[in-house]
Amino acid sequence: MDIRQEITNKIIAMLEQGGNVAQKRWISAANSGFPSNGKTGASYCGVNVLLLWWAALESDYTTNIWMTYKQAADMGAQVRKGEKGTMCAYFEMLKKKSDKKAGADESEEFFPMCKPFWLFNIAQIDGLPETLTAPAIPDDMPVFNPIEAAEKVLTNSGANIRHGYDSAFYAPSQDQVCLPNREMFTSTENYYATAIHELTHWTGHKSRLDRKFGKRFGDDAYAFEELVAELGAAFVAGSLGFVDMTIEQHASYLESWLRVLKNDKTAIFTAAKHAGLAYDLIMGETSTEAAQATE
Repeated sequence: MDIRQEITNKIIAMLEQGGNVAQKRWISAANSGFPSNGKTGASYCGVNVLLLWWAALESDYTTNIWMTYKQAADMGAQVRKGEKGTMCAYFEMLKKKSDKKAGADESEEFFPMCKPFWLFNIAQIDGLPETLTAPAIPDDMPVFNPIEAAEKVLTNSGANIRHGYDSAFYAPSQDQVCLPNREMFTSTENYYATAIHELTHWTGHKSRLDRKFGKRFGDDAYAFEELVAELGAAFVAGSLGFVDMTIEQHASYLESWLRVLKNDKTAIFTAAKHAGLAYDLIMGETSTEAAQATE
């Protein structure tokens, strides 16, 4: 099985439904929060976020909590007969075979091997602890205000954000996020969606993540950066609990995205990885490995 091709085909199928459909579905899935592991509590990242969000939508799951078959069994629970797992992927570093003579003073070389693992939503599992399936909400928990949370993200980023422009864009030469005045947007949510999209572009500046795609993606490099920004904004939206956000004045790069993904089965992994790094930077988190449970 070619894992990367299998997953790329899934993402292509999502995009072929249409850019607006894919974006709205990702945002709807994000309403349930970031996919996380029910046993460890760790969040998944990269391309696995997209796969789990999509699987939750396809099956109408109301939660984004997942675990492996073995993890469920270890907790005394049981995946229901006939339930199918969602295939995700992780990378294992394997040592390259070398023809060099033993004892040669050469550093060992490694390469990433993409491997699959399968997850089950807690809606597919019987016998889980009630604290997991219906977590208690403390009476003194403050009411979540997504607008305040989004404003905090923008402020804490330290980005130079200016308003008063006719359109939304990121200007690398000035290292500046440029936006129309807030009242020009059709909704408050759409303002933040657009701002976060441009903020994702901001993370790629040479002084931060130094994100470049020119040599690999050629004429589609600009569109591929837009895909990273689209995914990065969706990741942040999911973390903030935003629903039904639309990035305004955003051109459609769907054709370019499909061309890149169909020609390069590793492209969605690259896009999701860079979107995850951008998310970590925007949210002020240290990038860590995804919750890649393989037992």
